[in-house]
Amino acid sequence: MPIATNEQYQEMLKKAKEGKYAFPAINITSLETLNASMAAFAEAETDGIIQVSTGGGKHATGPIGDMALGAEVLAEAAHTLAEKYSVLFALHTDHCHPSNLEPFLDPLLEASRKRIAAGKGPLFQSHMFDGSPVPMKENLDTSEKYLKLCAELNIILEIETGVVGGEEDGHDTSGVSADKLYTTPEDMCDAFERLDKIGPWMLAATFGNVHGVYKPGNVKLKPTILKDGQAAVKAKFKTSDNPLFLVFHGGSGSTLEEIHETLDYGVIKMNVDTDCQYAFSRPIADHFFKNYDGVLKVDGEVGNKKFYDPRGYLKAATGGMKDRIIQAVKDLRGEGKSILK
Repeated sequence: MPIATNEQYQEMLKKAKEGKYAFPAINITSLETLNASMAAFAEAETDGIIQVSTGGGKHATGPIGDMALGAEVLAEAAHTLAEKYSVLFALHTDHCHPSNLEPFLDPLLEASRKRIAAGKGPLFQSHMFDGSPVPMKENLDTSEKYLKLCAELNIILEIETGVVGGEEDGHDTSGVSADKLYTTPEDMCDAFERLDKIGPWMLAATFGNVHGVYKPGNVKLKPTILKDGQAAVKAKFKTSDNPLFLVFHGGSGSTLEEIHETLDYGVIKMNVDTDCQYAFSRPIADHFFKNYDGVLKVDGEVGNKKFYDPRGYLKAATGGMKDRIIQAVKDLRGEGKSILK
C-alpha cells in the first residue's frame, strides 16, 4: 500500500485513542532499520509510524552529514518500499529543536511542497517541533507558526511541553530541574487554545519521562499528570473525554502497567528507540563473538568470507530489531489493528 494519506493517518490516531492502544514510533537510520520496521508492522498486521531524527538523517548521508538530505533519502525509500506491504505507514520526524528548524525542518517542508506540486503526497505525514528548550510563550509561538505551515501541506505537527530528561542525539537535558520534567494542566490548556483551531496536532506532554535505558524503578513516572491535563482541557473548553492526542517519549524502563495506564489517558504514539538499538546491535555482537576467527584474519589465515560479509550479520540485526518492534506492538495493544482490515 502507499504511505498513509492525511485522512488515513488521522483515522489511525483516532481509532487508537478510541480503542486505548498506541502505535510504537520507530526511529530509523538506514535501509536495514527501515526494513525491520516495515516487516515488523506487516507481521503484526498493524499500521505503523516510522520516524527519522536529526541525528538519524545526518547518519544516513555518511560523510556528507546533511540531516535533511538523509531524512529525505530514507523517506523516499519508504515511499517506494511501502507499495509492497499490505498495511499503512506514516512517516514522522523526531525532536527538531529550535536551532534545527532552518537546517532540518524547513527543507523537508519544502520537499513536501515540491512533491504536492508534482501530484504526490507530502514527503512526511507528521513532524515534531520540540520547543522545550525555550520559554512556553516562544514554544507556542513557533508551534503555531509551524502548525499553519504543516496544515497547508496536510501534515500533522507534534509539539512538546515540559522537558524529557536524559540525552538523545547529542541533546542533553540531564541537568534540568525536576519540575521541568512535568507538564502542567495549564500548559496543556494553553497549547490546546493556541493550536487546536489551526489543524491536527499531537502533544508530547512530559510526566517524568527520561530518554535512554534504565532498570525498572529508576524512572519515576507520574501518568496521572496526563489524566489531570486531559480533564483540565475538557473542563475549560467543553470537549469530549481525552481531547488531546498524547505522545509518550522516553519509555525505556517503564513497566507494562505504567504504559497501559497512559493508554487510558489518550496516549496514541510511543517512541521506541533505545530498545530497538539494542535489539539491532545484540545479534551483531553474538555473530562477532561466536565467529571471531572467521570474521578476522587471525595468525595469517584468510578468515571466512561468509562470516565477514556484512549481509549476514546485518540480516540478523534486522531480524532482532523486527522482533523487538513486534513486542512493542503487543505491549501497546496494537496487534492486528490496521485500519485496512
